Amino acid sequence: MTTSIQRAARRSEITIDLGALRSNVRRLRAAAGEAELWAVVKADAYGHGAVDVARVALEEGAAALCVATAPEGEALRASFADARILVMGPLVPGEETFARESRLEIAVSRPEIPGGFPVHLKVDTGMGRYGMTEEEALSLSRDDVVGLMSHLATADEPDESFAREQLERFEKLAERFDGVVRHVANSAATLRFPDARFDAVRCGVALYGLSPFGNDPAEHGLEPVLSWRSHVAQAKELPAGASTGYGRRFRAERPTRIGLVPVGYADGFRRGLTGAEVLVGETRRRVVGTISMDSFAVELGDEPEGTPVTLLGDGILAEEHARTLGTINYEITCGIRVSAERAERKVRDG
Repeated sequence: MTTSIQRAARRSEITIDLGALRSNVRRLRAAAGEAELWAVVKADAYGHGAVDVARVALEEGAAALCVATAPEGEALRASFADARILVMGPLVPGEETFARESRLEIAVSRPEIPGGFPVHLKVDTGMGRYGMTEEEALSLSRDDVVGLMSHLATADEPDESFAREQLERFEKLAERFDGVVRHVANSAATLRFPDARFDAVRCGVALYGLSPFGNDPAEHGLEPVLSWRSHVAQAKELPAGASTGYGRRFRAERPTRIGLVPVGYADGFRRGLTGAEVLVGETRRRVVGTISMDSFAVELGDEPEGTPVTLLGDGILAEEHARTLGTINYEITCGIRVSAERAERKVRDG
């Protein structure tokens, strides 16, 4: 018997290609050289599924998993009993007990170190976000310190000067912390700055085949892991002068066929994507009119109802949608609502 959730799942389908993920992990391990690769799987692996991604990353040689919160780390510990798991964000009061029980390592951004944890001292070398000063880091006891870390603010930008300034500051401090794991590189720095590798690199966005530089991932040897497809639920012809969607933002200048796709901003296909391109069958077509909560319209040629529509994948890149929205590719995949009530999620390997 078909349930209501199964019927709803047919609105769209999200596919996670673990073969592409494996390829990306290998690419990043090669870029890391002698440094360890640490897989950043926070925010449900940027919308890709933390458990699936963590499993493949570890199988392919990643030495640790990085998350933002203690609950994310606790959830992964249930599946990965022996993995090294680093919580990069601050603990919320009351999380210390279960974080210890889950054997999590924690990043400490203040000069007060909680007992009973392997600690990574997080130093602010110019990001202006979480992190203690270099002087504070040098003043602390090293008893529980297993790592020294910082984060780069501009590793993905054309002007290298500030990133190199941060790396110089970190390198001078790292010389004072021999014997602990020193790590500062994100995906962009791993691919761009060999001198940022130190002992480990923390890669997130590139794992998922997304370019940290906002251009075509293929230019960096990366393959997108996530694809998102739906279909034309209804096709109709607008006479000249007729409109589709809220606010009448699109008015047909001539008789125009449109298709209604049952995906909208509640699913993560953002309202600002009017004018973006999707793939209808094998043809790129323009999204027209205001995107609704649960649907959007796309221009059609002679494609019939039921024609597949690719929102991401098959050459439709998250980087393209990000440019349309004036944002970054991270936000595109993190914003997709992966739930049985709205979409079907499939995982394939190889």
